Amino acid sequence: MVSKTDDIPAAVPTCNTVDLSREGETASSKETSKTALKDPCACGHPGDTAVMNGDSGYDQAEEADSKHDGNADADPGEDANEQEVIVIQDTGFNVKIQAPGTEPFDLQVSPQEMVQEIHQVLMDREDTCHRTCFSLQLDGNVLDNFAELKSIEGLQEGSLLKVVEEPYTVREARIHVRHIRDLLKSLDPSDAYNGVDCNSLSFLSVFTDGDLGDTGKRKKKGSELEQIDCTPPEHILPGSKEHPLVPLQPQNKDWKPMQCLKVLTMSGWNPPPGNRKMHGDLMYLYIVTVEDRHVSITASTRGFYLNQSTTYTFNPKPANPSFLSHSLVELLSQISPAYKKNFSALQKKRVQRHPFERIATPFQVYSWTAPQIDHAMDCVRAEDAYTSRLGYEEHIPGQTRDWNEELQTTRELSRKNLPERLLRERAIFKVHSDFAAAATRGAMAVIDGNVMAINPGEETRMQMFIWNNIFFSLGFDVRDHYKELGGDAAAHAAPTNDLNGVRAYSAVDVEGLFTLGTVVVDYRGYRVTAQSIIPGILEREQEQSVIYGSIDFGKTVVSHPKYLELLEKTSRPLKVQRHAVLNEKDAPVDLSSSVECKGIIGNDGRHYILDLLRTFPPDLNFLPVEGEELAPESQKLDFPRQHRHRLACLRQELIEAFVEHRYLLFMKMAALQLMQQKANKDNKIAALQDSSTADTQSDNKPQPAEASDKVIETTTPSPTSSEPTLATEESKATSTPEKEALASLNAANTNGTHVSSAEGHNGGCDSLLEDPKSREVVLNACKAVGSISNTSFDIRFNPDIYSPGVRFPDDSAEEVLKQKQLLKDAAAFLISCQIPSFVKDCLDHSSLPMDGASLTEALHQRGINMRYLGTVLDFVDNMSPKAQLEHIYRIGISELITRCAKHIFKTYLQGVELSALSAAVSHFLNCLLSSFPDAVAHLPADELVSRRKNRKRRNRVPGAGDNTAWASMTPSELWKNIASEAQSYYHFNLPCESVDQAVEKYGLQKITLLREISIKTGIQILIKEYNFDSRHKPAFTEEDILNIFPVVKHVNPKASDAFHFFQSGQAKVQQGFLKEGCELINEALNLFNNVYGAMHVEICACLRLLARLNYIMGDHAEALSNQQKAVLMSERALGIEHPNTIQEYMHLALYCFANGQLSTALKLLYRARYLMLMVCGEDHPEMALLDSNIGLVLHGVMEYDLSLRFLENALAINSKYHGPRSLKVALSHHLVARVYESKAEFRSALQHEKEGYTVYKNQVGEIHEKTKESSEYLKYLTQQAVALQRTMNEIYKNGSNASIMPLKFTAPSMASVLEQLNIINGIIFIPLSQKDLENLKAEVQRRQQLQDSWKTEERQGRQLELNDELPVDD
Repeated sequence: MVSKTDDIPAAVPTCNTVDLSREGETASSKETSKTALKDPCACGHPGDTAVMNGDSGYDQAEEADSKHDGNADADPGEDANEQEVIVIQDTGFNVKIQAPGTEPFDLQVSPQEMVQEIHQVLMDREDTCHRTCFSLQLDGNVLDNFAELKSIEGLQEGSLLKVVEEPYTVREARIHVRHIRDLLKSLDPSDAYNGVDCNSLSFLSVFTDGDLGDTGKRKKKGSELEQIDCTPPEHILPGSKEHPLVPLQPQNKDWKPMQCLKVLTMSGWNPPPGNRKMHGDLMYLYIVTVEDRHVSITASTRGFYLNQSTTYTFNPKPANPSFLSHSLVELLSQISPAYKKNFSALQKKRVQRHPFERIATPFQVYSWTAPQIDHAMDCVRAEDAYTSRLGYEEHIPGQTRDWNEELQTTRELSRKNLPERLLRERAIFKVHSDFAAAATRGAMAVIDGNVMAINPGEETRMQMFIWNNIFFSLGFDVRDHYKELGGDAAAHAAPTNDLNGVRAYSAVDVEGLFTLGTVVVDYRGYRVTAQSIIPGILEREQEQSVIYGSIDFGKTVVSHPKYLELLEKTSRPLKVQRHAVLNEKDAPVDLSSSVECKGIIGNDGRHYILDLLRTFPPDLNFLPVEGEELAPESQKLDFPRQHRHRLACLRQELIEAFVEHRYLLFMKMAALQLMQQKANKDNKIAALQDSSTADTQSDNKPQPAEASDKVIETTTPSPTSSEPTLATEESKATSTPEKEALASLNAANTNGTHVSSAEGHNGGCDSLLEDPKSREVVLNACKAVGSISNTSFDIRFNPDIYSPGVRFPDDSAEEVLKQKQLLKDAAAFLISCQIPSFVKDCLDHSSLPMDGASLTEALHQRGINMRYLGTVLDFVDNMSPKAQLEHIYRIGISELITRCAKHIFKTYLQGVELSALSAAVSHFLNCLLSSFPDAVAHLPADELVSRRKNRKRRNRVPGAGDNTAWASMTPSELWKNIASEAQSYYHFNLPCESVDQAVEKYGLQKITLLREISIKTGIQILIKEYNFDSRHKPAFTEEDILNIFPVVKHVNPKASDAFHFFQSGQAKVQQGFLKEGCELINEALNLFNNVYGAMHVEICACLRLLARLNYIMGDHAEALSNQQKAVLMSERALGIEHPNTIQEYMHLALYCFANGQLSTALKLLYRARYLMLMVCGEDHPEMALLDSNIGLVLHGVMEYDLSLRFLENALAINSKYHGPRSLKVALSHHLVARVYESKAEFRSALQHEKEGYTVYKNQVGEIHEKTKESSEYLKYLTQQAVALQRTMNEIYKNGSNASIMPLKFTAPSMASVLEQLNIINGIIFIPLSQKDLENLKAEVQRRQQLQDSWKTEERQGRQLELNDELPVDD
């Protein structure tokens, strides 16, 4: 697949001199971190989807950079920047570490590390892991834990650091016990199943038999083909009907727990009485060893020893012998031989695991399936559960964290140069992930009834909570606040709208403007919003605090000059128009946001904005307004439609795309008018024209590049997807008058855009605008596209249009009409452009959603809200090549059904009390998925007995009533509700009365539906085989429901510099500079690690691209190592069966094959196929690629019949989704023909190769090398067939004494299989001579200069989607 931006060379300047004169780049022309800003993302997405932190942030950052580099000169500027980066990275050195009882060993450290990080390393090492309470000493001086190594005098290469045991305190003793418990549980996956402490599952090592690094042993095995067992399990063969669930989590033999102790727990004798405290007793532990010995242990300041207490008698005297040891591990090893043996074996295994299997993820990932785990005693877990209720974390000084202070202080950190920005971004990211974890815990505690409300007297729906310095509110319409906007439905939608607003404002990142930490948690049917608390807000009434905006949806409105100044900086990137509204006294008040956006100055003096639910303008397609007519495109599809609430907003991505679309329109119109003017002039005064053009050309020669660079950069995001290429093509073909026209237009366009002083520093641009004709042209173009300025292109929206209760001054009536028209146009644009373009991308396979989440993401990227899902499905249904969109239709239908079910499930759960939760959830799943027609709910028996007694206490949990209504739901009723929900919410007709009808009609799989609904609602089910189709008993019992998890939405802070490096790297790669690209991507990886730590989704994308580059440059081992990390990270950070993980498995299999690890490659491909069958079923275009891979590898190991099954399936799928005339289909035919040739079935081989040849001939012509290759192969096959026939005839004629010519039946060579694998995976090696390379460079530079005049810089912070289609893809 050619990535969309291939035609636009990326703007990372190469060595051409012209660039040095460009004004667009401040400090230097080649400075990598900046040029990155101008790159279209080198992946298959439009450039603007890929920017992190909004743009005004960039302008500042860029100016700051140029100031602080101090070198205005180009090259030194670059060096300074490069230096800056390198300083952060390397220059590591070695120190010697000596711990008690071990040999000294070397440790590599870097000057930036803190002493604390060495502590961490020692606590993880196999031989020192049991020590926690120690100090590091250099020449007898204790090192400060929080000092950076570079600040320590005398610490250099080869210094000896001594580990010195320190006396314990209660805190240190607790930390020690906790650490020992973590070591004992280090291989136990139960934390990952329970979704705690950012643990998550990974199964890669099951398929690779441990680490892929030690290839030596296995290579030998690989070359002896006989030893490989290639038979895939039955259920993943093409056409298999069974879809088992159990293989999703294969048995990991490392997880068989090696028991070291039976019990380790706090003793009931804690805390020590006063007289024992004075003997140094800190706490008591109770332990049962594997040998069944019960012992009581004292933790004292000097260490751990056995005492003489028993369960019922307290005797703190040391036992005889007491074995005093500084470490609990040493003590236990002395009293229990089994402990000693198993603990050391356990640590060996722990250290052998890949670090990525152990590192915590930044945000919790929950697993929707889990096996039945035995519940074991665990003192630390018990203690955590108890203390978390108090809302403080033990190990933080000052106990509770002031989240607001932490979140805002990190934002205020300096960001003048790269090290400062990295530090700031790392701090922001760390605090955000901690806050998200704390908010999630708090929200669950609130719903589970563990937190006291701050207004306990009010009814449960209206209660608010404070826990751990976080404020929690429920998503219900309290005090009829949202009455006019849709009541509870609006109150449920508002938090997510608000979160999108917070995301947008934090991405723009304006200094001095603060938003609240916000997390939205859906748990057990309730929506909880968690926010950090503005200092002082709880002491005063809201009316007093709000100094900007409105607390009553626009009836009373106030404004404030400082807020206007701050919000003005955000209004350009967020496309918000400054406007006046009338207050209760009918006086106009200026606002730069929607009226609901409130400004409050906290007691800390910071300017906060909150309630950002209307940051983006309303979506008129779902907002019927009396007396207003929508555009004909909308009306044709029955818009406007009634929606549940009146808070339906357009997405930020849509606003971007719309403004871009208008910008292209503006340029085209103006250019056209200027050309017409020129033509008219030419006719009148031909003679004069010559001299005048000469003049304008000489004046303006250098101008167009500068002006256009500046203008377009400051006005709009870059033209999306294929549109820019259009523009470039045009500019190549334009005649001189049009070029001049564009030059003057660009100059005109600059005027007055960026700041009021723009005219001042635009120098020569003004003269052009003085020509009244040009000014008129720009004015006409501005009017036509709805720009808010008459002299330049500038589109912004007024978010208050159509808000009930907001009134505008009379003098802005014309402005308001203009804005209304703009909103109607944007709503029409979504339907007439964005939906068709999404469907087109699906048709040409540049967008390949596999499941509900990836479909949602693809729609969101184009700015299409999920409430349009019905419209999108109808559009797909009416497309002519419907078969080629079947996968999209099926995924869309399953997403629609599960979303409707989720809406119903939400209200269903609110009426269930805790003791009946598992019964209720299993009953709901039975009604949704089981073919059993009369699913009956089992009411828990104990509830019936004690109903009288606890009626009084029942009202403690939000919304809990004595409610067993859920038990009366039937399957037919649920499906009726789903159909009516589909109709009322998505306006889609779903004619299904039962799950079996839906499965039959739309080709769905029940297992896929189960996965989708579980992920959406947070259900965790027992992993076993479910019989959905039995008509005699329900599929689920209450024992099958293991847990219910929260579904969490939060802001993802970005690593902007790292991302710019990543983009520059992609751009370099696209221009064919693989080595430079590789260096930049490596640099990006360092910076990502610097900001995010080792585990993050973006690092995963970085590693994948790096692996692909390693592979292309011939470093297969390095490719394998990087891709292994990418797979592990994808499993851990996204989920074991996330579509992205499936892709990573496929890439890894290819690199394994290239490294000669054939059996591993096959196992990985089989795993990918199993996951894909579960996620989206067999009928999906991506399955063809996977099956071609499997078929080729099987062909390579001579399993011809199996290979054919997969390759013929791939051929069928390719023909269906790409059309029988596609080149992919031709390739599929060729692969099948090769296998038939190996089986000596030449007739079939010929038949397939002929098909392929015909496609090549029709598509690329007779002289194309592919056609020639195919024709050669046909000749060869014909010869072989003739030879075979001769031999057969000879045998028939002469019987056994025939002289048989030996036939050549060759097993395919590994090299030829690998070559085909590379081709189908889009990796083509092009041998280039030096001369070719020079030509290529010249061509790239030429196109780049052409492109520069169209470059645009302002990009928006869209959801980051790092895709890595390389230019070498076919």
